[in-house]
Amino acid sequence: MIDLGISKLALIGAVALIVIGPEKLPRLARTVGALLGKAQRYVADVKAEVNRSMDLEELKKMKDSVESAARDVQTSVSSGASDFEKSWSEATSGLDGSASSAGYDGAMGQLGSDLYPSYKHPGKNWRIKQKAMPQWFKARAGVRTRTQSGAARVARFRPRSSSASR
Repeated sequence: MIDLGISKLALIGAVALIVIGPEKLPRLARTVGALLGKAQRYVADVKAEVNRSMDLEELKKMKDSVESAARDVQTSVSSGASDFEKSWSEATSGLDGSASSAGYDGAMGQLGSDLYPSYKHPGKNWRIKQKAMPQWFKARAGVRTRTQSGAARVARFRPRSSSASR
């Protein structure tokens, strides 16, 4: 980088004062400062954009790896499920025929309806209030029994003026 010390900055300032003049120097300094600020903001924006694009590339790579892992898991689960279904069907293939051949199918149907009666609705209307809370409990628990509007509450608790107390 450029090595600018106090002596070099003073020399540059003296030359600028002589060449540009004392009337235009403050305006030129503001303009140069504004341009340098814009340049720094532009460089910072470019750096941020480069960092975002690098992060985006990393996220895309991570997404691809996660998707491939998910596909592998899905294929292994589906193959395991098909193997399980095959073994289950083999294990239960003998059970389906034996229950109907023994004659338990009709008896279980009749017995099952006696063991588990059909659902009967209780017949209560749960939307209607069944009980009321007693007033003494409301008073003890601090439950409001009478409602007031906001204006009425303000008027009730507003301090009385000194003219009304005379």
